[in-house]
Amino acid sequence: MRFKLLRHLFQTTVARCIEEGLVSGQRMAVDASLIEADANKQNSTPKDDWDAGQIDPADAPRAVREYLDTLDEAAFGAASEVQPKFTSHSDPASQWTAARKGPAFFSYSDNYLIDTDHGVILDVETTRSIRQAEVGSTKTMLTRVKDKFGLIPSWMIADTAYGSGPMLGWLVDRKIDPYIPVIDKAGRPDGTWIRTDFDWDAENGQYICPEGHALKQFRRNYSDPNRGPTGKGTAKYRALKLTCQACPSKPRCCPNADARSITREEHEDARQVARDLAKTDEYVIAMKLRKKVEMLFAYLKRILGLGRLRLRGPCGVNDEFLLAATAQNLRKLAKIFPAPQQLRKT
Repeated sequence: MRFKLLRHLFQTTVARCIEEGLVSGQRMAVDASLIEADANKQNSTPKDDWDAGQIDPADAPRAVREYLDTLDEAAFGAASEVQPKFTSHSDPASQWTAARKGPAFFSYSDNYLIDTDHGVILDVETTRSIRQAEVGSTKTMLTRVKDKFGLIPSWMIADTAYGSGPMLGWLVDRKIDPYIPVIDKAGRPDGTWIRTDFDWDAENGQYICPEGHALKQFRRNYSDPNRGPTGKGTAKYRALKLTCQACPSKPRCCPNADARSITREEHEDARQVARDLAKTDEYVIAMKLRKKVEMLFAYLKRILGLGRLRLRGPCGVNDEFLLAATAQNLRKLAKIFPAPQQLRKT
């Protein structure tokens, strides 16, 4: 009930910002920031010794019961199969992380979805401090903002952590332009041609190499399952061996293979949309607008003092994040629309 009340309070401030014209909903940005949990390593257990099945929910503290309740949630237990190196006794839902390139600590991730017009926070989500959970929260927040306020952005702005194929595909399917750097591991250490050097012929479903030769997925029916789509949603495209052997550019293309092959991911079309957007003037503007969400996190920690959490468990952390975001939106309203000054009677 308390969480619903605080969520209602936060959404009321967002509605007021929309009413006052501070939100257009056209361009949104998303990011996450690590907030240190109220937990320490001295009161924790290494992953090899931890067994959640040994916990009796009836005797467990509130934060531990909440951890057990979130084991199947995408934002917490189900976000990754990888177990953390240490698990806190007092707040096991918190994540042991060294993401700041310094000493590791227990933390939660505070995820913000903002409208870039005036930096109004449209939604807040609490997750584990791992990339899968943070990226997944974007879908949750966009869906909630659409259902509550009817806002669907034309632009979605984020950093490289959000540039995975599935995330880009999800955005493109909803007609949202992803101004997001693409996570691309297609680079080759030997300096030979990479996938982006080959043109994709969507009409014929094939790649065209720089020499003009086609790389096809199927040239006839194959019984070998490796010739078709893999279980990971990818497909292989191959050139003819005879063509590659006679090609003058073979040393630059496939010096150690008989023929060149390229793997195409399931969401490659969406990844290409993001690559094309990265070449536009609007992309430069988008990267500048992304700094607005970083500034909100800086204010959250330095001015509001939320560098370390005071409450434990997902519900307690949600309370703190919602209250802090509400305060930031109220400050925005007060700054742009200050209360009228009353004249003193003489």
